[in-house]
Amino acid sequence: MPPRTAISLSTLRPCCQRATRDYATSAEPTLRTALFFPGHGVQRKGMLKPWLEAYPKTCKPFVEEMDSILGVKLSEIIEEGPVSLLDKTENAQPAIMATSVMILRVLEQEFGFETDKRINVTLGHSLGEYAALVAAGYLDFDFALKIVRRRGEIMGECTKKAKEETGETFGMMALVCEPDQLESLISAVNEWLAYDAEGTRDDSSAAPAIRQVTLANKNSKNQIVLSGSFQRIRELLTHIREFGGHDPRAVELKSRSAFHSPIMKPAFDYMKKVMTPEVVHWPGKMTTIANVTGLPFDSADNLRKNLSRQAIDTVLWWDSIKYLHDKAGTKRWLGLGPGKVGRNLVGKEVGATKSKGGGVWAITDPWEIEETMKGLEETESDATS
Repeated sequence: MPPRTAISLSTLRPCCQRATRDYATSAEPTLRTALFFPGHGVQRKGMLKPWLEAYPKTCKPFVEEMDSILGVKLSEIIEEGPVSLLDKTENAQPAIMATSVMILRVLEQEFGFETDKRINVTLGHSLGEYAALVAAGYLDFDFALKIVRRRGEIMGECTKKAKEETGETFGMMALVCEPDQLESLISAVNEWLAYDAEGTRDDSSAAPAIRQVTLANKNSKNQIVLSGSFQRIRELLTHIREFGGHDPRAVELKSRSAFHSPIMKPAFDYMKKVMTPEVVHWPGKMTTIANVTGLPFDSADNLRKNLSRQAIDTVLWWDSIKYLHDKAGTKRWLGLGPGKVGRNLVGKEVGATKSKGGGVWAITDPWEIEETMKGLEETESDATS
């Protein structure tokens, strides 16, 4: 696989330009209410317990179904740990994805929430894309859970191999800057990536995938995430601080894998193999936004290809939020799943204030349901202007 160098984050892929026109022309918002799901890193020991206690009728069979599908007592790992075992990619990712879908089932079965009538579009941050596709009816839950588990195992193997071959530590680091400096920061990062991939630093040929640093996420108006060897990420930071005119705040993320980078190519290969035409239900019940384009999936083939690419390509979360907020008329945002990261990434961009006909809500624990349902009801019939 050729090295990834500069990444154009403002150019829309041609295959998705038609979708932009389709969803943005109506005077009445066509994608008014969005349902979003969190990604890797929000797992926590005991996160099933409050739900099992509050809604045993729905959650107990769901947890049993989850364990049966996987052939592994994942529920025991979630509830009993140890945390080091839960944090393994092959456990954390299916645990997060399943918990997110379970909360949606609680809304549907305990509160009569009609997802296909109340929600216009779904999206998920990285791993959350799988829950989004299940919620929208494109993928069956059992299939999605199995591939998330196997994909996680492969990702863990990729990281282990990279560490053994280099002796370095791999993971992800967020860079936070002022909003007006984001594009300049991205340009500085891309310049370093292009220079590094040319091999001129050590007069070698192009840098192998295992040595590359990549832009893994464009999360918000002032945050990007780098993925790869921490040693090489620090080299990049030193370079842009000394020569690029930037001094971003660097935050190491709760991940010991270099997701969305060439290191994960075996996971990409696996996804290409398992995402056969028959596993995708097209059309789904509603629109879903693709991580790697920031635009709606526009065909079954497009979904299969872009979901596979997500393992190695940049997650354009900020582009997704801008598309929905600025072009598709989305005013209401409902997040489901453990942790507060998803809510924060959306709320800081579109505002948490409950403006007329809009707002941002999230359900991470049972006690948040009542207020959220009330907010959705109050804005249901509000004017969309």
